[in-house]
This record gives sequence, C-alpha cells and structure tokens, in this order.
Amino acid sequence: MILFNDSRTRLRRVGVATAAAGLLAALLTAVPAAATPDPGDGTATGKEVSNSAQAEARAAIASGEIPGQDEIVHSANIKPLANIPKEAFTGLNSDLAFQGKYAFAGNYDGFRIFDISNPKAPRTVAQVLCPGSQNDISVSGDLLFLSTDSSRSDSSCNSTTQPATEKSSWEGMKVFDISDKRNPRYVAAVETACGSHTHTLVPERKNVYVYVSSYSPSATYPDCQPPHDGISVIKVPRKHPEKAAVVGFPVLFPGEGPDGGGNPGGPTNPGVSKTTGCHDITVLPSKDLAAGACMGDGILFSIKDPENPKVIDQVQDNVNFAFWHSATFNQKANKVVFTDELGGGGAATCNAAIGPNRGADGIYDIVGKGDKRKLVFRSYYKIPRAQADTENCVAHNGSLIPVKGKDLMVQAWYQGGVSVWDFTDSSAPKEIAYFERGPLSTQTLQVGGSWSAYYYNGYIYSNDIAKGFDVLKLSDRRTDQASRVRLDELNVQSQPDYFD
Repeated sequence: MILFNDSRTRLRRVGVATAAAGLLAALLTAVPAAATPDPGDGTATGKEVSNSAQAEARAAIASGEIPGQDEIVHSANIKPLANIPKEAFTGLNSDLAFQGKYAFAGNYDGFRIFDISNPKAPRTVAQVLCPGSQNDISVSGDLLFLSTDSSRSDSSCNSTTQPATEKSSWEGMKVFDISDKRNPRYVAAVETACGSHTHTLVPERKNVYVYVSSYSPSATYPDCQPPHDGISVIKVPRKHPEKAAVVGFPVLFPGEGPDGGGNPGGPTNPGVSKTTGCHDITVLPSKDLAAGACMGDGILFSIKDPENPKVIDQVQDNVNFAFWHSATFNQKANKVVFTDELGGGGAATCNAAIGPNRGADGIYDIVGKGDKRKLVFRSYYKIPRAQADTENCVAHNGSLIPVKGKDLMVQAWYQGGVSVWDFTDSSAPKEIAYFERGPLSTQTLQVGGSWSAYYYNGYIYSNDIAKGFDVLKLSDRRTDQASRVRLDELNVQSQPDYFD
C-alpha cells in the first residue's frame, strides 16, 4: 500500500495539460439540472475524455502522482477496516443515516440497513427495493424517510419512470416504519412540488417536521411550476405517520416576476446556477438555526417556528461558486461551511486546470446577534490532492468530528475520496487526513467515489457510489477525544448538540 503524505506535487502537475479554455468555460457556463446525474432505473455510463487526458492519467499513475486504478491509498492516521460491496442493488449509492448499532444507506434503487455493532465486520440486515433517485435518507425513532426526485408512475415501490409532463406522475417523500429493522414497512407517501431531491428533519416529541428541498421547475411540469422559490414543509405525527401531510410552502426568496428573488444566474452571473429552490438544508435545532444551500444562494434562517422559517441573511459568490450544494455548522454556531458542487458532481474539477477555489468549500463566519446576524466569507478549502480527468471530484457531503474547542470535519469528495480537515482558523483551513481510491477508469470519466462521509461513534462511514460501504478508523491526537462522544441517532443534516 502506498501512502501519499506529500500531496503538493500532485496538485501542481495533474491536469495541467487540460487547461484549454474550452474545459473551464464549459464547466462554468453549464448550469446543473441536478446535483448528480440521474440514471433513472439504470446505471451511469462513462463519458469519453480526450486522448491526451487518458495519456496524462496513465502517466500520473506510472509516476506515483495518483493511485492506480482501484488502488487504495490513505494517510498514516487513517486505517480502512471494512468494505461491503453492493449486493442486490446496481444503482448509485447515496446518503447515510445512523441509529444505535445500525447504519442506513440510500441507493437509487432503494435502501440498505447495516448492523455496525462490529465496525470491522458490518452485516447487511435488510435491503428494500424502492426505486426513485436519489433516495436521500433519514431516520427518527421508528420512522425512516426517503426522498424521491425522479418522476414516477405512482408512489409505490413498484413504480416505473414516467415523464414529469404527465399530471399523474408522482415525486415526493416516502415514510417507512423501521421498528423491525429486518422488515421495514412502507406506511406513507406525500407528494411535494418538484419532488424531493433532499430533505431535512426537524424532530419534536410528537411530530417530525420534514423540510423538503427541490428545484428546477418548468412550465411544462404540472406539479413543478415556476416560480419555485421555497421549500415544502411536511408534518408527520409519530404515532400516526399515515397522516403525514404538507403543512406549508414558505417562500425563502420573495421577489417580483416569474423567477422570485434568488440569484438570477446567467447571463447576469455567468457560470452560476439560477436559484429555483434549495438543494440542501442543515438545521441546528439546539440553536433554532438553519443554513440553506440553494443553487445560487446561501442563506441563514431561524426555525424557532418550524412551520414558518424566517430568513436572516442571504449571500452569493458569483466569482467562484457555481452551485450551492450543502451546509455544515460548527458546534458554536458561529461558522458555516457551504459546499460548491461545480459540474453537478459528474465532472473532473479537482485538477490544476480548475484550481483551488472552484468546486471547493466556502467558510463563512456568523457575526452579530439574533436576526441581525450576517454571513461573512473567510476562505475556501479544497483537497490538496489532484485527481485525473477521468475522476469526478468536487466538494460533497460531510459532518463535524466532535472535538471541544476545535472545528474539524470529515467530508466526501466523490473520487477525490474522504478528507478530514481543520477549519478552526476560518482563514487557514488544512487537511489532516485522507482516504481515496484510484480512478475507476483511465479511458472514460465514470461517476463514482464517496457520496457521503460521516463520523459516528468513533468511526468514519462512507457510502461509495460504485464500491459500496466503507468503514474507516481515524487515529490522531487531534481527533481521538471525539470517540468519547456517543450518539443514539445521527442525521447529519439535523445537526446534534454533541456536548449537551
């Protein structure tokens, strides 16, 4: 096994040959229609890259600048413990949630439940076939929530693809009873405008509120009409989940005209996504706060009244951000990390041609008090390990590593792997550990790599789009105390108070 402890050379060299104007221009002018390619009911296919890019990838592998095809490399302070390949499902693996000794893994074909009581040997407990991208997943008590963001023939788990232009098509939220982990039971479906790309839970004792993020309306879609400048709020009674229903559609981007008041995108702001909804929301219930990553905008809002969230501040980055994808608070709630999913998650943006600022994290301090709080930009963070032009790579889903007095995070970067980094100094973030595989291919750009990488009860769990479920052990004096923090449940987009 090769350990790459000095990654500066890799960042400097790989991808320089592809710095032609056309590559960068294409990435910056294209507005992603979805955050990740939607293969429908099938698997993703590779995209051809130039002969020079193929040659460069092979040369980089031969010289040791990047790992070989499917080769695993990591820093000395991370140890891979287990990998569970895909079994029944062939679709893309997606997000993760945790409860007790179980991990719940989304897949475009459904979801999978793992027993992780022994992290070195996870066991599959159940696989539930229920197609519908992207099957973003969360759990709360005996309930499991699953997002459907592809137009289906009906709300059942036997549905097939159907055009969004047909009124009878269905997209939205599905709810399962998981009191018996071996036999999840489908109990409710709630249709939402423009479907549910992702969702976020705001749990209360009697009810669970679900914030549904979706986007890309069209006048030709009966159930997804513009302007679509808010989020759907679903109320789910815990004792009667079959009564789940939409209770509101708060407008987060008020404005005149058919497009609302979000970022207009191009041509006003070339290369920036037009805001037609939110991609992802992270709530911090202990502080009554939420942060929204909404295509062309980042927002901070209050959730004191969960049915009527109130926007506190709204920011844009029309220089380096293309698609505001997700958000993570630090524990003190005086910082937010926003991710930019340049290229929609299916492009090679971790090379020298793209550089260190595009497709990166943006670190914002939260200054002020109450409703006068403001988001103030401090710096960007991008992995310092360059990837080949056959590897999709960009900032994606991650979570805090709970260490008092420090701001530490583990994060997925698709085929860029898993990065552990420190943003205690908002202006000088740095990587402290990593794990990655070599490219899936040196001939075509194939979609793969870590979709989500989260820290839970002493271990890092990653759901690799193509390779399956990974368990990693991080051993480092800067993070070791985090293993003493134990949670009964973790949905990363519903951030817990780790030290309460």
